[in-house]
Amino acid sequence: MVEIVFLTPFITGLLAFVLPRTMGRQLLVVTGVVHLILSLLLWKNRPDAIFAGYFAVTPEGLLSLLVISLLFFLISIYTITYLKLNNLKAENVFTGFMLLFLSTMTMVTLSDHIMVLWIAIEATTLASAPLIYTHRSGASLEATWKYVLICSVGIAMALLGSLFLTLAMDLAKVDVPMSFSALTPVAELLDPVWLKAGFVFILVGYGTKMGLAPMHTWLPDAHSEAPSPASALLSGVLLNCAYLGIFKTNKIMVAAGLGDFSGTILMTFGLISILAAATFILKQNEYKRMLAYSSIENMGIIAFGTGIGGIGVYGAVICMIHHSLIKSSLFLSSGNILLGYGHRLITDTGNLAGRMPKTFVAFFAGFAAISGFPPFGIFIGELFIIVGAFKAGHYAAAGIFIASLCVIFAGFANQVMKICFNDAPGTTPFAEKAGLVWPQYILLLTSLILCFFIPDALYQTIVDAVNAIGGGLQ
Repeated sequence: MVEIVFLTPFITGLLAFVLPRTMGRQLLVVTGVVHLILSLLLWKNRPDAIFAGYFAVTPEGLLSLLVISLLFFLISIYTITYLKLNNLKAENVFTGFMLLFLSTMTMVTLSDHIMVLWIAIEATTLASAPLIYTHRSGASLEATWKYVLICSVGIAMALLGSLFLTLAMDLAKVDVPMSFSALTPVAELLDPVWLKAGFVFILVGYGTKMGLAPMHTWLPDAHSEAPSPASALLSGVLLNCAYLGIFKTNKIMVAAGLGDFSGTILMTFGLISILAAATFILKQNEYKRMLAYSSIENMGIIAFGTGIGGIGVYGAVICMIHHSLIKSSLFLSSGNILLGYGHRLITDTGNLAGRMPKTFVAFFAGFAAISGFPPFGIFIGELFIIVGAFKAGHYAAAGIFIASLCVIFAGFANQVMKICFNDAPGTTPFAEKAGLVWPQYILLLTSLILCFFIPDALYQTIVDAVNAIGGGLQ
């Protein structure tokens, strides 16, 4: 049952390469529906994997899986209309790799073995790289190669870190499977020196894929060059998958009594990422690159909250969930803007409120949500992180955190106001089809509802995930 969740999109992805293009579009939605149903059944039943020790259902994995499944389903609905308006030369390749991308990301969420997780995260790179090259331009080719090369270097470092974890087992003569579930209970017995070395390499390796600065340089190019449905998956889901690898390794560190060591490094990388986003977002002249730097900021926030520990971890998980919903909505809305104006430069847009009112509502609401306006979930998550930082005595770090968020908001708001309200250059009318706007509305509405009501099963899963690294929630 567990394995079928990622095998289903793998099989349909292979089929999409040979089916007629219109059938490939329908296959996206059908697979999205089936995947969502399977994910909900997995959530309800919590079955054992056929290959136990390699795959397992964990709280943090379930959270990521449910987000992936919901996002892909809504993005697939958007993609059908998007593909009708874009005459892609190799549409079958695009739909096929979208489904394979879903399969590999699902595999990440269900992986329990250290090396299987590494393989799954590397597979996400191979499945998503062709999506970035969809438009076959010089810029997209450069972005694809930068993505593959930088992430491959990162994933090689993660492999070395994984080998250091096995060395920590061997030196301590701990005879258990190389799975996160088996290692966490015996973490105190592992060799601390090699355990620390393993965490550092894994953090840098998976942090490259997560978009943490200074390893983030692939992200703005890849997100801006990929078609909007792919950008939504890259930002809303892929970054979470990389974070999952760091989260699982940090569980071992906390269980081994090395939470202060790993937490300090996570906080440092988190602040560096937020500061990098604050520096670059002020002068961005492309709206998709602006959203990409916003993703770097949010990954920094999540890493910072995780490093703080305690209630900060709860804030980080809340930010992770809401960032996925909101940022995916923003990237889909940016696809509408590109369709309507034909340009990625902010100076070539304007008067979005008057020209594309439905997209304007989604885009402006998404901006307010991702900027941390109450009552949206990002505000709640950031508030928990700030409270956690002060409770832990990290006053200077909290001050830098708050100041950086203010700078990013100022830069982000300045550009959004230009897009929405500046005088627009001469443009042709654009019909906002329902399939191009309703997925964004549903994503934003879901985020808003979760601010006021979290189902008991979902809340308990969040609590279980947070408590696994010392959250101390009830």
